[in-house]
Amino acid sequence: MDYSYMLRKIRLTLAIVFFALVTLLFLDFTGTVHAWLGWMARIQFLPAVLAANVGVVVFLILLTLVFGRVYCSVICPLGVMQDVIAWFGKKRKKNRYGYSPAKNWLRYGVLGVFVVAMIAGIGSLVALLAPYSAYGRIAQNLLAPLWGWGNNLLAYLAERVGSYAFYETDVWLKSVPTFVVAAVTFIVIAILAWRNGRTYCNTICPVGTVLGLLSKYSLFRPVIDTEKCNGCTLCSRRCKAACIDARNHRVDYSRCVACMDCIEVCQQGAISYRLREMRKTPKKSEDRSSSSTGDPQRGEARRRFLTAFGLVVGGAAAKAQEKKVDGGLAIILDKKIPDRKTAIVPPGARSLRNMALHCTGCQLCVSVCPNGVLRPSTKLSTLMQPEASYERGYCRPECTKCSEVCPTGAIDRITAADKSAIQIGHAVWVKANCIPLVDGVECGNCARHCPTEAITMVPSDPEQPDSPKIPIVNEERCIGCGACENLCPARPFSAIYVEGHERHRMI
Repeated sequence: MDYSYMLRKIRLTLAIVFFALVTLLFLDFTGTVHAWLGWMARIQFLPAVLAANVGVVVFLILLTLVFGRVYCSVICPLGVMQDVIAWFGKKRKKNRYGYSPAKNWLRYGVLGVFVVAMIAGIGSLVALLAPYSAYGRIAQNLLAPLWGWGNNLLAYLAERVGSYAFYETDVWLKSVPTFVVAAVTFIVIAILAWRNGRTYCNTICPVGTVLGLLSKYSLFRPVIDTEKCNGCTLCSRRCKAACIDARNHRVDYSRCVACMDCIEVCQQGAISYRLREMRKTPKKSEDRSSSSTGDPQRGEARRRFLTAFGLVVGGAAAKAQEKKVDGGLAIILDKKIPDRKTAIVPPGARSLRNMALHCTGCQLCVSVCPNGVLRPSTKLSTLMQPEASYERGYCRPECTKCSEVCPTGAIDRITAADKSAIQIGHAVWVKANCIPLVDGVECGNCARHCPTEAITMVPSDPEQPDSPKIPIVNEERCIGCGACENLCPARPFSAIYVEGHERHRMI
């Protein structure tokens, strides 16, 4: 029992460390934390599957087959968040849970819908159900603003005493629909965790269902010693996974997350986390302590698992504070988003289809974008997946932050040299908004700031060299970075904007 108790303390420590550091990935607006902790996003189960990261997937499978669903209680941030909320709920009433039969029809139904959505490329549905992505949205939309305001307060106080250890950063709402989804997700999961512990993990979460199928065959597991057990049901009333049937001395290992709370509460030392015994004809007492040992339909269950699992596997620091007035005399209107026919996705995404098939809308790329370019999509088909827009900044050719942090393969890792040659869209001139023609004054801002020199200023009237000059776009050289759109002085709509490409190409 002492050995199991020590393992519980180790699990709690690792869970707290993982949870804090993964949260920091979404709160960091400097982009420096990812160089050290980016691997924590890549070892999440679904991102590893989508990125075809075989090493990580095999490691997580072996981890589950040996120790049970420790992934859910240590590595998954959404699972640990539920444990934190349940811990506060426990203060209200101790030992408030109870055993309930598994709702397999709901678990496997949701898993089936999830697999179909992955295969069909319905990214918005995948994003809603993916546990890591759900927590990412909660951190980015609910926690990151508080973190940003706290940083700005420190920057203000430090400046008053002549210190510049902190600097102010913009805090703004990137997407109303995504914020609403994040808030509703948090409220629903918080209520379920407060009242019933791991209900979400064991009824809705598709990753939990897949790992639950694996954990039935784990080598180490909590085992009830029927000779020591006095039937007090304390273990069942403490189990937040509702998987211990104390009266029949059974544990549903497909739902057990190996939290080991039952070991701590058992006053008789009747529960221990140990290597399961493997016999062809198990004893009766062992039958009662393990619901999966000696199951005559074990072979069929294994085939069902392999089928389901096979489907799943197959399937802003650099931006200065924005000025609102021109020399303190005239109000500068905010830019508005142009009506783009094709969305713009980050360099490295390859195409809109690749983004739809691989992105789970975790918002990690949105959180690290230093120029305010990326924000979650509001379209139903690509809801919560990143899109680029240039009202607050442009996609600087030297910045590759989004490609460095993406854990799912939706954005390939690229270099600055690669980025300068990837065409994600092309600039389109809007004659009706162009300042030289509307106001009769010279401009040329778009041509001066184009990093690829794809814009040339030419006389608006070829027969009159002194006529107002207007921009001409060389679409073969334009990479769609948005410098022209962002720096165009026309308001509220720019006189030049970027139209996205469905498939990116090298130029």
